[in-house]
Amino acid sequence: MKLKRRGFLAGAAVLAVAIGFGPAKAQSEFKMGLLVPGSVAEEGWNRIAYEALKRVEKELGAKISYVELHENPAAFENAFRDYASQGYQVVLGHGFQFQDAALTVAPEFPDTTFLISSSYVHEGNVIGLNTDASQPFYLMGVIAAKMGKGAGLVGGIEIPPIKQAFEGFMDGAKSVDPNFPVSTVYIGSFTDATAAKEAALSMISQGSDFVVPNANSAGLGVIQAVREAGTGIGTFSVYSDYTEVAPKNIAGTFVADYGQGIVRIVSGIRDGAVPETNVDFGLKDEDVIKFTYNDGADKPVPEDIRKYVEQVRAKIVAGEIQTRAK
Repeated sequence: MKLKRRGFLAGAAVLAVAIGFGPAKAQSEFKMGLLVPGSVAEEGWNRIAYEALKRVEKELGAKISYVELHENPAAFENAFRDYASQGYQVVLGHGFQFQDAALTVAPEFPDTTFLISSSYVHEGNVIGLNTDASQPFYLMGVIAAKMGKGAGLVGGIEIPPIKQAFEGFMDGAKSVDPNFPVSTVYIGSFTDATAAKEAALSMISQGSDFVVPNANSAGLGVIQAVREAGTGIGTFSVYSDYTEVAPKNIAGTFVADYGQGIVRIVSGIRDGAVPETNVDFGLKDEDVIKFTYNDGADKPVPEDIRKYVEQVRAKIVAGEIQTRAK
């Protein structure tokens, strides 16, 4: 990731006066806004962004704000425009679905940096922040194929980051057994936990003994289905730790400490160092992407498989294994 130096709009304080935010200050206040596709109260994807925003407030002393939105491109554009017109130096759209709206609005506000989660974009002041979930999902696929007979993947909406994660899982599984069966279902929602649960139960009934979600808050339905299925059915926590929900079924947890990565990038932007490329967090970023095991599971991952997975992880970090198409 390359950085470039850039100054911010000198008249930001004047703008603040014009829109009714009080007297102009000698130095404009650093502000960051957040757009999320749902509620920050729900554990999972949206909560990760909210906690990252709070870390920016605490660690960088920024003024922060967030807005919860439904899947509505027009609303995305309006929210981006509102924050930028109020002098927010950074606005984060938390999800690939915000990319087009940011690209539409960004040319109007060259002194605002628009960050887009789960995106590879880098056009002007629109910068993708991608957490390469294909890498930890590859490890999950290896474990599933080593321990199970078949796997099911339940996705929210079929967007590139989720497809890439699932492709990583399938590649990992097939690196162990080329004939290992993996089925995939997209429920068309990031909030419908009932639909996710039904999809998971269907997969279990058809022989999947690992069922893994990637569906934001809807993924909780998969965890519930696996718990109800009982002994012999495994899953992984994705983005948040759901071990307490299904302590006997969760084999491991993939958590992205997005806040650490966001603080790092936003701190640079505040100081005038804007990334010159999209930002790609991977297993090499041990402070951001973490994969841990659940020793309390009915079928914990055996030590020999853990050692093998660590060897695979090292090869991914070294670039010897590619988990997604470049």
